[in-house]
Amino acid sequence: QVQLVESGGGLVQAGGSLRLSCAASGRTFSRYTMGWFRQAPGKEREFAAAIVWNGGSTYYTYYGDSVKGRFTISRDNAKNTVYLQMNSLKPEDTAVYYCAASTGYNANYYRESGYDYWGQGTQVTVSS
Repeated sequence: QVQLVESGGGLVQAGGSLRLSCAASGRTFSRYTMGWFRQAPGKEREFAAAIVWNGGSTYYTYYGDSVKGRFTISRDNAKNTVYLQMNSLKPEDTAVYYCAASTGYNANYYRESGYDYWGQGTQVTVSS
């Protein structure tokens, strides 16, 4: 069982930045594929970013179209933590942000169904 705990959400003005963190349990974190999804009020959960383990120490990063160029996903395997750096935030980025994990390579990194474990979510609110 993998436990995920997000932090770093909050209220920020448009154009500002936030960094979300997700701490994971487990001894093989370096082999997890990690993702960030978000869900705005009244909308479906949306893929934001993923960092996919591809064997050894190789990782690939992917982004949803709405965040590409503004958000950056990264990980620190020594700390069992994945980050989402969010820059140039817009009011439409307001959502609950969820961290997700799957063990090993994950070709379905952009689908909710591709992940086995989820955090409780952290609220991000961007004011105009």
